[in-house]
Amino acid sequence: MRGSRKADEGRDVDAARAEDASESSVQSPLGNVALLFASLWRLVRGQDQRGRKVRWMIGLLRPYRGRMALMFVALLVETGAGLAPPFLAGRAIDAGIRANDLSALDWIVAAFVAVSILYAVGTYAETYLVGWVGTRALQDLRERIFTHLQAMSIGFFTRNNPGVLISRMTNDVEALQQLVTTGVVTIFSSSLTLIGVIVILLLLDVKLALITFLTFPLLAIASFVFRIVSAGAYRATRERIAAVTAYLQESLSGVRVVRSFGQEPRHVDEMTALNEANRQINMKTVYLNASYFPAVELLAAIGTSVILLYGGSQAIEGAIEVGVIVSFVGYLATFFEPIQELSQLYTTYQQGMAALDKIFDLLDTRPDMVDAPGAIDPGPIRGEIELEDVWFSYSEADPVPGDSWVMEGIDLHVPPGQTLALVGATGAGKSTFAKLVARFYDPQKGRVLVDGHDLKSVQQRALRRQLGIVPQEGFLFSGSVRENIAFGRPEASLEEIEEAIATVGATEFVAALPEGIDTQVGERGIQLSAGQRQLVAFARALLAEPRILILDEATSNVDVRTEKTIEKGLERLLHGRTAIVIAHRLSTIRRAGKIVVLEHGEIVEQGTHEELIAAQGVYARLYGAWEENAAA
Repeated sequence: MRGSRKADEGRDVDAARAEDASESSVQSPLGNVALLFASLWRLVRGQDQRGRKVRWMIGLLRPYRGRMALMFVALLVETGAGLAPPFLAGRAIDAGIRANDLSALDWIVAAFVAVSILYAVGTYAETYLVGWVGTRALQDLRERIFTHLQAMSIGFFTRNNPGVLISRMTNDVEALQQLVTTGVVTIFSSSLTLIGVIVILLLLDVKLALITFLTFPLLAIASFVFRIVSAGAYRATRERIAAVTAYLQESLSGVRVVRSFGQEPRHVDEMTALNEANRQINMKTVYLNASYFPAVELLAAIGTSVILLYGGSQAIEGAIEVGVIVSFVGYLATFFEPIQELSQLYTTYQQGMAALDKIFDLLDTRPDMVDAPGAIDPGPIRGEIELEDVWFSYSEADPVPGDSWVMEGIDLHVPPGQTLALVGATGAGKSTFAKLVARFYDPQKGRVLVDGHDLKSVQQRALRRQLGIVPQEGFLFSGSVRENIAFGRPEASLEEIEEAIATVGATEFVAALPEGIDTQVGERGIQLSAGQRQLVAFARALLAEPRILILDEATSNVDVRTEKTIEKGLERLLHGRTAIVIAHRLSTIRRAGKIVVLEHGEIVEQGTHEELIAAQGVYARLYGAWEENAAA
């Protein structure tokens, strides 16, 4: 079900992106250029709601404004040098070759070589500087996003798909990088080139320039027809590739299920069908592109032919110089290029703005859990825990009485150094209790206190430095066994790490690993068994020397032999610490100083193991049922 849900989410995201991409992909070049400059004008005048975001994005470049200034100088040099060759070619013909002036020809050739060198230098400097500034600014943005995510509460991560958050730092930042680097260069370079070509053409010969501009209506008509015909085809291609991507993700996520039921051939057939449908719809766009873009080239060729025909007749009559015609043909070859570049930039602009919106949505999300003004560092804590009339719900809205409360009116006192065991059915509120003590959440009503301090008045880092948690599944990071155990205390010595390993009974299994304590565990600890991962998690918690230790179903996923090994180390691990132990295997909690039985978020019983057995209540029934299952 989880794989299907993620696949559905992937389809939704891809479909949304497909719609955006299809809308921008099918715009005509002239239409895109007009839309691009209209959007930029609205941003400049502050009429676009994205103006604040764009100004913020420009702020990312402010620390590098010196290099940005050099980049624009290099861009001017590059653009100016790039516009010179057709003009110089015309002058070489008129002032050098036809005039039989070898000296003039030499100077023009020297000028041609000089502008070529300037163009190469300007292009190198512009490419290097824009790449340097763009990658550095986007590096800063990634760090800002990651830092922001680190400040978010646990509830934020339960409400948001991890894949979406990863996409913000990868796909969306990449889209912004295209806009910041390629976009900035293209808009200035292509605009300057287009304006320069138009001005030069008008200065060379007004009539020929106007004839050249007559191709605009024809280009607009061809682009309009292409847009109408291709709109559906482009949208369908995005939908098809979205379907392929979604099915691929679902199949890879569920590969163990596919393999266990021997359904590989059926999945291959399904992927083949989706792939074939994708190929067929893509062939429609191939046909359209094969018709449209040659048509644009044909228009350019027709324009060149008209210039040669009309300009040639004018040259024959002596009304215009041959070199002017040569220059016109040279500039006409590059006349449509900046238009196409600006048209494609509109697509980049749309994608970049959409990415910026998503990044801002993330950065505008404020953390649920923040330190109160004047929050204190209590220093070393004793571990006394108290809950005063605590009511809690995971609902974002304030629930009404009797509606979605996970904990209702909990009052409980845990002395320093006591082991508190929480017992109850799934959903009774045991893990929620631990999350409130760790201040992953704040209660809607009541207070949670440690050493008499309301947790809302305590610095979160100061609390969690003295808190150790061993969850149901021991999560390990990529790296060695040593690095994972020392995660909470990176400065710990090898002797301290080995002592922690011995205390939890993990010496034997660590010694048997290929490289011992330096063995790489792989992503999420995949190279180790579930029991081995849990032993490493116990050693990690012990090495951190927490004052409050939370064991949340910490032995539920290990075998009986490993559980017994862990139990031997628990006495040392729990000694002198306040501990909250949540377990379905009731053998692990019999020695707890206090056992609390929860039902529907309320405390129904509390006492020692012997007291609760003698009371013949809920706990006695749970323990009896557990004993029967264990015996079976």
